[in-house]
Amino acid sequence: MHGPGLPPSPWVTRWAHLVRAGGTVLDLACGSGRHLRWLRAQGFAVTGVDRDVAALAGLEAVGEIVVADLEGGPWPLDGRRFDGVVVTNYLWRPLWPRLREALAPGGALIYETFADGQQTVGRPSRPEFLLQPGELLAATQGLRVVAYEDGFLDAPPRFVQRIAAVAAAGPAAQRFALDGHTGAGG
Repeated sequence: MHGPGLPPSPWVTRWAHLVRAGGTVLDLACGSGRHLRWLRAQGFAVTGVDRDVAALAGLEAVGEIVVADLEGGPWPLDGRRFDGVVVTNYLWRPLWPRLREALAPGGALIYETFADGQQTVGRPSRPEFLLQPGELLAATQGLRVVAYEDGFLDAPPRFVQRIAAVAAAGPAAQRFALDGHTGAGG
């Protein structure tokens, strides 16, 4: 689900408007860069992180590329903040606090990965790679949830949880509309 030539996730394209126009976006476990390319084409400055050097080949022209073992090595982006963080088809629970730290005030988290039930239709099938009911909501507690889904999709068949959530931007609360506008007068 990360191969070259695959279109971006409809979840990512639907909620990318939550990211500040022209802002910075981190694509975590970016694979061959389907979201990096799409986000760059939308005018965002992109940073992709993955451990697969072969998959990352050629992406330097798209944006900043960081080769890192997210599960066995240190967090490669200490102190950096992004207007958006995108994660698809990847789950490593110990990184959740880092993802929240990486969100700039008003930054958007767009996350989609496999959920319990996936083991009945394909891979991944091990419980440590599948979200339990409500787990993504619990992990994003304190963020403003704009959209959340937990269920079955059929093309290809898979069980997923996905969320679009925004970090607090300060004392003045922003309004988020489903039509692609953010903030007062947006």
